[in-house]
Formats: sequence, structure tokens, C-alpha cells
Amino acid sequence: MRAVIQRVKSAEVHVDGRLMGKIGTGLLVLLGIGKGDGEKDLTFLTSKIPELRIFEDSTGKFNLSLKEIRGEMLIVSQFTLYGDCKKGRRPSFSEAEDPSIAKGLYQRFVQTLREQGIPVQTGEFQAKMEVHLINHGPVTLILDSRQG
Repeated sequence: MRAVIQRVKSAEVHVDGRLMGKIGTGLLVLLGIGKGDGEKDLTFLTSKIPELRIFEDSTGKFNLSLKEIRGEMLIVSQFTLYGDCKKGRRPSFSEAEDPSIAKGLYQRFVQTLREQGIPVQTGEFQAKMEVHLINHGPVTLILDSRQG
């Protein structure tokens, strides 16, 4: 699994002009699921992301996690994180998991975070979405469960 994590002041996702999810201070997570990803990958990311110390304390240092600031999370599925641009000009997405398998992992990812008490909003799996955000910092990180 791959995640692009952005610290945000706010973020929202729309599908066909409808607001699907909206958060205030927290993390926007773009989540890609690759072939062969499973419970180990899910566990790694759902334990790591909420504990990342990427929010500033009173001295301005990155010492606080999403849990500590009681922030929110917006999770948006993004198979294009597995786009391979090495050959030609059109990305290959052959390493992205089949949507029928990926959807279940995506849903478990969201549920696992909710079970940790994190307020989670989502987009719509396999939909064309518009994501609006105010990146705070900007702070953007990339995690790959296979390189953990």
C-alpha cells in the first residue's frame, strides 16, 4: 500500500458536484493499493499514519501526532499511486490491485482507523473525484508499506 499524506488545515472531496467528505485540521491521505497487498500492509499504515509526529507543538517543533491534536482524516482511494511511467508516455497501472479486491482493503483501512477513534471521512471508491485542500506547511509525506 502506498499513501501520500498531506497535513491540512481543511480538505474536502466531491463526486459529481456532491460533497462526499469534509474535514478541518488533520490529514488528507491518498491511498493506493497494489497487487499482493494484505493485512500486514494495512496494519503497518493504520498504525503508523495516526502516530506520525508531524504537527507542531507550542515551540514549533514536529512533536504531535494526529491523535494528540484530535485531528480528522480524509481518505481518498487513488490507484494512480501505482502508475509506472518508466516506459513510453502513458503510465501503466498493472501493479495496482484489481478494484474488486482493493475495495475491501480500502474499506477495512477506513474501518480500522475509525476503530482507533479517529474521525474519518472518505471519497467514493472508483469514482472521479475533485479534492480541495489547504495544505498546511506545506507538509507532504509518502509511505509505502513494502518499504516500511
